[in-house]
Amino acid sequence: MLIGCIADDLTGATDLGVTLAREGLSVTQVNGVPGADLQVPQADAVVVALKSRTNAPEEAVAWSLAALDWLRKQGAERIYFKVCSTFDSTPRGNIGPVAEALLTALDADFTVATPAYPRNGRTVYLGHLFVGSELLSDSGMRNHPLTPMTDANLVRVLAAQTRGRVELVSYADVEAGAEAVAARITALRANGVRHAVLDATRDAHLEAAGAACLDLALTTGGAGLGMGLARALVAQGRVKRGAQARLPVLDSPAVLLSGSCSGATLAQIDAVKNDYPGFRLEPEKLAAGAAHLDAALAWAYPKLGETPILLYASAPPSSVSQARDALGQARAAQLVEDAFRRIARELAAKGVRRFVVAGGETSGAVVEALGVRALAIGPEIAPGVPWTWAVAGEPFQLALKSGNFGGPDFFRRAFEVAA
Repeated sequence: MLIGCIADDLTGATDLGVTLAREGLSVTQVNGVPGADLQVPQADAVVVALKSRTNAPEEAVAWSLAALDWLRKQGAERIYFKVCSTFDSTPRGNIGPVAEALLTALDADFTVATPAYPRNGRTVYLGHLFVGSELLSDSGMRNHPLTPMTDANLVRVLAAQTRGRVELVSYADVEAGAEAVAARITALRANGVRHAVLDATRDAHLEAAGAACLDLALTTGGAGLGMGLARALVAQGRVKRGAQARLPVLDSPAVLLSGSCSGATLAQIDAVKNDYPGFRLEPEKLAAGAAHLDAALAWAYPKLGETPILLYASAPPSSVSQARDALGQARAAQLVEDAFRRIARELAAKGVRRFVVAGGETSGAVVEALGVRALAIGPEIAPGVPWTWAVAGEPFQLALKSGNFGGPDFFRRAFEVAA
């Protein structure tokens, strides 16, 4: 196994998986901390998808260390800690605490981190993360219900979560190429720096970083740095390229489930709500008892057919704030996740095998409810979002989308790619 990957949520795992596959690596994704009994096909990369981005740091660390132990037993040569391309976290973590714990377990003294991925509009310049042309702190992420990001300075964000020193590998270093990046890393390590944020505004910067960081025991970042590492492995002749297997489209009704409240997802819902039947789940009504969810399912059952149907809790910031004020952030989020768990189970019992899911937390809840332990990575719908197929167990075809990913036509595009 050339790269053993630990992702802090499920959509981030598929984002990384499809990126590595596009570079020619064979990839298998495992959902949750793997049990000792889990057997997966031999692959260049295995991505373990956790649900550790927003839970307690202590729990995130424990799960990540368990995933690390399993990956090392499978022979992983290097470890990649995959975080969101918006670096979303809280002052307590979980990026810093997990990276620190992995470094200690690997007996390593240094790692780099960058969420940059220009293909998806994520760039880092002078340590500041941009989403398109906006600073992270000016983007829709400032209103995220669980991990609001109000500071775009990643050196400062990461330093608040770690005990080790955090510095910058600057634009000038990555622009100068792999040797300059390697020299900067050597200097930082000699000065006792434990974490370095990497600037990157174009793919060439990520390629330079990948080549310079290939021998580090641990690297941390979004899918972009994963691309850089993959290209370095290909350049060394470590990857044997083969044709990607064509996975079958399942003959099943299709259901769109959305818990994301990102601006991108709201635009995607607006693009189809006049063509696909839709039902909006409201946290306050879910809190009042089972009637609201029962009504959603009763609405859905007779509409299953040739046209996809949409069940969503996605809402604009004003409605999110209202639910948070009424119920508390944690309870509102839990009510929505539990609702999607039940919806996924009951629709699967009605024969639904094709699900498109928007939102990392929602995707994790759906995959858990369906009992899907491992996924094969299929064709890419939009940058960072592939179709996936359940490996073993019940057959399911799943598109698991981070809230911020995809253009306004994403939902329609998903079914065009699968056809």
